[in-house]
Amino acid sequence: MRMKMFVYSLREYDERQFFDTICGELGIEYDSVPEVPTPDNISLAKGYDVINIITCPIDEERIVKLKEAGVRLIMSRTVGTDHINKEAAARYGIPVMGISYSPCAVADYAIMLMLMGCRKLKYVQLRTIGRDYGLYGRLGRELRDCTVGLYGGGDIGKTVARQLSGFGCRILICDRHPDPEIAGIAEYVDPDRLLSESDILSLHLSGTQENYHIIGADEFACMKDGVMLINTARGLLIDTKAMIDAIESGKIGFAGLDVIENEKGMYYFDHEDRILTNKDFSILNGYPNVIVLPHMAFYTEPAVRDMVVNSTVAAKGFFDDKEQAND
Repeated sequence: MRMKMFVYSLREYDERQFFDTICGELGIEYDSVPEVPTPDNISLAKGYDVINIITCPIDEERIVKLKEAGVRLIMSRTVGTDHINKEAAARYGIPVMGISYSPCAVADYAIMLMLMGCRKLKYVQLRTIGRDYGLYGRLGRELRDCTVGLYGGGDIGKTVARQLSGFGCRILICDRHPDPEIAGIAEYVDPDRLLSESDILSLHLSGTQENYHIIGADEFACMKDGVMLINTARGLLIDTKAMIDAIESGKIGFAGLDVIENEKGMYYFDHEDRILTNKDFSILNGYPNVIVLPHMAFYTEPAVRDMVVNSTVAAKGFFDDKEQAND
């Protein structure tokens, strides 16, 4: 069987070349649009075996229309699949898959945010724009003097630990499945110790319902005053109201956020001439000690290539396996 794939949210300027190459090599027929799937354009996928998407919402209404269009697999070229209503997909018999990609992309970004926080870079930039080149209020700290806590020890968390080891800082990590290799460079601890002992807390957990608001008011109360909070994972991990309170009280000294709650529909689009309705984003973006970035920690050439290639290969493997099982 020659698999047919319809790609939504395809970016001409970086993804197209990789889709053309891998689909040509595997003999896959594909078409695409730059838009996200909507109830109005899902009909474009009629006759295709799989849709390939990024972090756009796929709710029950869209799943019903995908079923009617004959789509047999939802493939997300992302690690997380929390943007898809997997319960509804299961009810309608449509499997959902995600993929992995270079963990170095997000790991590098997380460490970049740590360094920006250590050197108060947003505040320095804001003052420099106003031609204030003084040193007052800009005294930084060195990463080697910090205890860095990593909440989550999957591929990305472990990569952060390996890369941080070169800075000479103390590294704590909290994960249910300790890795003996990582134990040589980081100390595995329980959540209580992670929260209470970390100068910098970096989140690397999946966006599951179990992890919803895993960092809230009670957790902030356990942290050091002036703690640095880094989130390059999923916005739902943090209770935003509690985080805003912690910033304003001084509990959080710096926050580096590549993701925030309720970001869907905002990131990856040009809103230059529009009023943004995400009030939390506007509040967070206004603080001199908070950096809010548009969910792009993944965005490197190797990672984009991995996302395209791995999602396409995985989709083909899924249908190849089904064919073999039916032989």
